[in-house]
Order: sequence, then structure tokens, then C-alpha cells
Amino acid sequence: MNIRETTLSARIDGKAFAADVRTHVADHVAELNSEHGITPGLAVVLVGEDPASEVYVRNKARQTRETGMTGFEHKLSAETSQADLLALLARLNADPAVHGILVQLPLPRHIDTEAVLAAIDPAKDVDGFHISNVGLLGTGQKALVPCTPLGCLMMLRDRLGSLKGLNAVVVGRSNIVGRPMAQLLLRDDCTVTVAHRHSRDLAEICRGADILVVAVGRPGMIKGDWIKPGATVIDVGINRIEAEGGKTRLVGDVDFDAAARVAGAITPVPGGVGPMTIACLLSNTLTACCRAHGLPEPDGLTA
Repeated sequence: MNIRETTLSARIDGKAFAADVRTHVADHVAELNSEHGITPGLAVVLVGEDPASEVYVRNKARQTRETGMTGFEHKLSAETSQADLLALLARLNADPAVHGILVQLPLPRHIDTEAVLAAIDPAKDVDGFHISNVGLLGTGQKALVPCTPLGCLMMLRDRLGSLKGLNAVVVGRSNIVGRPMAQLLLRDDCTVTVAHRHSRDLAEICRGADILVVAVGRPGMIKGDWIKPGATVIDVGINRIEAEGGKTRLVGDVDFDAAARVAGAITPVPGGVGPMTIACLLSNTLTACCRAHGLPEPDGLTA
């Protein structure tokens, strides 16, 4: 097998996987509507006019509609006071048509992000950032889980089946990806190591991993010879670097071409983990809706 064929066979197609997740969500939403007269509702709050955030919110709104959910968009000016934002969240918390609430980050500097996240009803916290959900996840209880780690877990389960007993290394310890990812892997009975910038001999730590999840924001940091032959590599990094002709391109935290020659499976950047984030946001909204109404949760869409 030549290198090109090896690279293609190792690739985990996150875009196709996310499309399957959205189809599964849409099917369950249609079932909820026809059998119970219930339509899941997702409220997205955008404060300010950050261009990247606006694009992301538009994509969320479009995919929400495509799955048959109701979308509630709240676009507020950058001058919106913290008190006004908290008042809006209180109304959304009390609205029975809203099952999921997401406040797009980053917020303007005059607003306390932690206070805003804490004001969201944990049962509607589809980003999984509320301290109550963080605590529930950390103690192995039912929680709403951050979207990116949930997407990584779904792809790992799909690729490997049972994760029980596998050695998993998570490089990065952020509250958004690294820490919740480690907790999810522990819940699936992996032996988990969390590595970070102060870890000694990081390359050797990575070489022991059956599952390697990398989320550090450093382009190409993980080299091909750091990968255990046959390992499954999930690259969460999204880095924009200069390319030929003055253009830029997106790369991950893993040297993809070198790693794909060794790994049993690997997510590319772009087209790997990224598409799963919005898909899992929709999945979390559906899960929150089912829990709110005491209905069975959809198979395969929760942690």
C-alpha cells in the first residue's frame, strides 16, 4: 500500500459522521413531534458583532432549522449591559419552548463570562459549561457534556467499539476540551493520562497511547514518530498558518501526513472534529428536551 492509500484509509471523515448525527437527530425530532407534539427549541445569544461568531451563529441557526428544531436567535449590541443579558437569560430559563441555551463566546470585555454561564439553567446548558454540569461529569453522573469532547467520544466509539482498558492520552487540559475529554474517557473505562506543557518527555507519553486526543493550539506539534502504530488519533486543533501565494490554510496540532502513516485512524483538519461540534450542540438540545419531558433519550447521541 502506498503512502497516499495509507493516508486515505486512516482518515476519519468527521463531516460525514456529523451528517449522520444530524440525520439521527432529525429523525428523533420528527418522532417527538408526531408522537408527543413536542419540538425541541434552541436559543442562541450573540452579543456584539464579531465576524467569526456571526458566521458560526448563522451555521447553528441553519442546522437547527434543518433538523426540525425551533431556533430562537437573540442578537444584542456590543453595548448591552450585563444586567440586560442576565435578564434575557432568566426569561429563556423560564420559557418552556426553549430546551437549550447557548451564549456565543467571547463576550464583550465589560461582561463577566463566568457570571453569565452560571446564570444559565444547567438543564438547558447545551454547551456543558455550567459548574453543575462540570461537577456532574467529574463525578460520573448524568450531565450535559461540552460539544467538542462529546463529538470526539462518538467518533472513538464508532471506530473502536468498546474503549474499555485502552490507554488514552489527552494532550491539553482546557476546561472546554481537555478536562471533560479525560472525564469522558474515564467513564468509558480507559486508563487516562492528561499531558500538558509541563509534562516531561511528552513524545514518550504519546507513544504509549492507544487513543491520542490533542487540543493545544500549536500547529503540527505532535510528530509522526510520537504515534503508537495502530493508535487512533483525534486532532482537535484548528490553526491558521501561512501558505503559498500569501494565502492561509487550516492545520491541526498533529503532523497529519506523518501521523497517518503510523496511526490506525486519524481525524484530518479541516473536516474532522470541527463539523461534530454543531452536530453535538443539536444532539445536546435534543437530549435536554427529552430529559425535560421525561422521555427516553436518543441512542448513540449521549455520553
